[in-house]
Amino acid sequence: MSIITLTSDWSTSDFYVGAVKGKILSGCKDCTVVDISHSIQAFNTAQAAFVLRNAFHNFPKGSIHLIFINTEPSPERPFMAVKAHGHYFIGTDNGIFSLIAGEHAETIVKLSAEQKKSWSAFDAFCDAACKLATGSMIEDLGETVSSFNVRMPFRPTIEDAILTGSIIFIDSYQNAVTNISKELFEKVKQNRSFDIYVQSKHYKISEISDFYHDVPVGELVALFNSVGLLEIGINNGNAARLLNLDTNSTVRVEFKDRKK
Repeated sequence: MSIITLTSDWSTSDFYVGAVKGKILSGCKDCTVVDISHSIQAFNTAQAAFVLRNAFHNFPKGSIHLIFINTEPSPERPFMAVKAHGHYFIGTDNGIFSLIAGEHAETIVKLSAEQKKSWSAFDAFCDAACKLATGSMIEDLGETVSSFNVRMPFRPTIEDAILTGSIIFIDSYQNAVTNISKELFEKVKQNRSFDIYVQSKHYKISEISDFYHDVPVGELVALFNSVGLLEIGINNGNAARLLNLDTNSTVRVEFKDRKK
């Protein structure tokens, strides 16, 4: 039984999610349709990539992931199907494939247009997914090409004893996830003490916790989350809202010289 997942910025109050599910099940009755998220900010490709990138590995190999984010096509941004990490991703070539697959794409296919007056993402993605689910090869979906549009992710910078990153995702609890990985943090830290500044010198954290409840209720906390990224939160609070944080807000780690 094939698994088809859906990621979109539609919310669940519109008819779009139901319409897509209906079209998929009409084309391949034996598949299982799973919602990953329909709460992506409108047109926020980076947020969608973050959510899907950290979710798809938990699905069985061969799963098909439909991405309804910023789907309007153009000659420079065609509809595409990409096989990477043993999974299939179908969406518009707006840079999202590079944020999900990186350099691990196995096959890239530009979807062939059906003979219709209007060929929408609704038709193209559902039809392609059903073909894959019923045994077609990805190469059967259109023209095999060698590359997709590349969008470079924001990366932390290192200068002297300062590691500067940015917030790349804010979850439903208003916790702020940064692009600073545990591996990079430890590499730069080298057993030194540090201060983490969120946006400004006013908000400072001087230790990494294991759990939110390691600090008193209402206090700022920094920890590495389940995907190994530095996360800023408030125990039983809403960090992003209270600190006026958004994606691209700055988080700076200043490492101190070792005591002689």
